Amino acid sequence: MGNDMADTGSRRRVTIREVAERAGVSIATASRALSGNHPVPASTRARVLRAARDLDYVANAHARALVGGGRKMAAVVVRQVTSPFYAQVAEGVEAEAADRGWLCVVGATGGDPQREMEFVQLMREEGARLVILVGGVVEDDAYRERVAHYAQALDSSGARLVLCARPAPDPEIPALVVEFDNEAGARAITGHLLSAGHRRIVFLGGLPGNTALEARVAGYRAALAEHGLPGEAAHVVDCGLGRTAGLRAMTELLKDTREFTAVFAGDDMVAAGALRAIADAGLSVPDDISVVGYNDIPLAEDFNPPLTTVRTPAEELGRAAVRIALRDPEHSGGGRHLLGTHIVVRRSVAPPRPRPTDGGPAPV
Repeated sequence: MGNDMADTGSRRRVTIREVAERAGVSIATASRALSGNHPVPASTRARVLRAARDLDYVANAHARALVGGGRKMAAVVVRQVTSPFYAQVAEGVEAEAADRGWLCVVGATGGDPQREMEFVQLMREEGARLVILVGGVVEDDAYRERVAHYAQALDSSGARLVLCARPAPDPEIPALVVEFDNEAGARAITGHLLSAGHRRIVFLGGLPGNTALEARVAGYRAALAEHGLPGEAAHVVDCGLGRTAGLRAMTELLKDTREFTAVFAGDDMVAAGALRAIADAGLSVPDDISVVGYNDIPLAEDFNPPLTTVRTPAEELGRAAVRIALRDPEHSGGGRHLLGTHIVVRRSVAPPRPRPTDGGPAPV
């Protein structure tokens, strides 16, 4: 991305007259080519579209809204729609938008930055008033540049960018941040295991650079330190998220000679995979190994055994993203809003079994 894109928010709005002049056609021809509703020679349409792209032209969102009956639209962009957490956030956005008479569009990127960029641009062109990006990311230079461009480009066309469950790379960009306290939730659930007597706790599901998971790992390490354990007591397995990742990593972990009595899964789907691997190994939860998760997806209470986990306000996160963004529609600046988490205690945690020799926790 060049500097031209990053400076979008500081430039005045490009007009259709400028697009027409750049393409060497009349304003009427440029309008017909851009609308796609009238016959225009393919070569002319290509020339107009190239000029519009070069100038970063966006059709007037207010005019398009009038043509469409004045409807307002929010777009929510997630990594995958099959993830229970992302689905709940999207449901929250849709419910709050519907309560206000707005339409909601959901897009999935599969974690591909190019797809995310194309979706944001499409929503900008279609006149979406809110674009909500959901979920943890790897916060590298490319991401920071990309989000700065999104924020400035949307702001320049009268729309707002909301970062939901991910931090803003720069507090100065015109984006609203709505998130929950990942670190505090992880610290609390690790503290719950420590209070039950566990001292060898594995964090299963690390993903280096991912903002959400790094915060959870930080909370896990902080809890161990608060209970007087040395830094080397932490054991982070970087397997990423998802049931398959949890199953594979837990299967390998059970072959390891390192002793542990409890597992803190990076999210509930990792925990689901871990529970399956433990059962396949002929072991029992929580008698042999205690397991906790994160997010409290609807199925967590139906796991075997029901999962102790951190409840994140997923649906409320989506609702809050819309509600807070619309509270002051004239104010296009940023701001950070933090929602709380809490532990849900079920039946997947028990004190570690004492060793026959020294009364300490039994090795796995």
